[in-house]
Amino acid sequence: MKVGFVNIFGKPNAGKSTLLNALMGEKLAIVSPKVQTTRHRIKAILSADDYQIIFSDTPGIIEPKYKLHEKMMQAVKSALEDADVALLLVDPREDWQAQEDTFAKLKLKVPCLVVINKADSVSKKKLEEVKALFSSKPYCKEVLIVSALAKKGIDEMLARILNYLPEGNPFYSGDDLSDLPTRFFVEELIREKIFELFQEEIPYHSAVQIREYKEKQTLVKIVADVIVQRESQKGIIIGERGSMIKKLGTKSREEIEKFIGAKVFLELFVKVRPKWRDNEVHLREYGYK
Repeated sequence: MKVGFVNIFGKPNAGKSTLLNALMGEKLAIVSPKVQTTRHRIKAILSADDYQIIFSDTPGIIEPKYKLHEKMMQAVKSALEDADVALLLVDPREDWQAQEDTFAKLKLKVPCLVVINKADSVSKKKLEEVKALFSSKPYCKEVLIVSALAKKGIDEMLARILNYLPEGNPFYSGDDLSDLPTRFFVEELIREKIFELFQEEIPYHSAVQIREYKEKQTLVKIVADVIVQRESQKGIIIGERGSMIKKLGTKSREEIEKFIGAKVFLELFVKVRPKWRDNEVHLREYGYK
């Protein structure tokens, strides 16, 4: 059977998480219109009778400004090292040359498929121009055109990927969807709602840590901390008379229940950890290895 690691790379907000979810046929990576939503490498396992593909969503490629960014770029580096096939995701609405410069710096030695995403957002003429630019690059094996949000071109892309994968034995059992624990995805779903409900710096200064995850007879009890950098941010997340944290809890609980398929009792607390994004101890504590 065909088996291998297919890792997705691109600038922030190119649609990497949306593409991963479209390939898997279900939501594993959180999504947001805001940039830099993805902070971890998220592996998703797609298994069939004749193939097993381990996809990886990776953080958007940026110049690190603090230690959290450095951890994010280390996740990209690890995905570069074990890829059998690289999907280089392009947003045709953004600066094509800047995206090409980013891909050229990766110095990938595996087959690279350039995937032009958001194809329904630009004209056919513009798509052809983007395709011509990337087709001429030495790292590019093929250019594929998709709309991950509309799930257009996904089946064809999957067929093209299989052409470049080696044969081998599966790495995971057929029931596995990821190598990450449920707690990780619960943290991510809460963080997604922070991106949805709060503006400006709040989503970027926040982290989520599960303190308790207990499966009881009738429900799952979850206690989670929302970490922020300043007291003023804590006040914003709590809101007037607790209105915002109640809203965050409700929206998060609904999403978690859909994900785990069980009733959830969710309790949220807000904690202030000054400059946690530059603190090695805190970063490790919040799952940034």
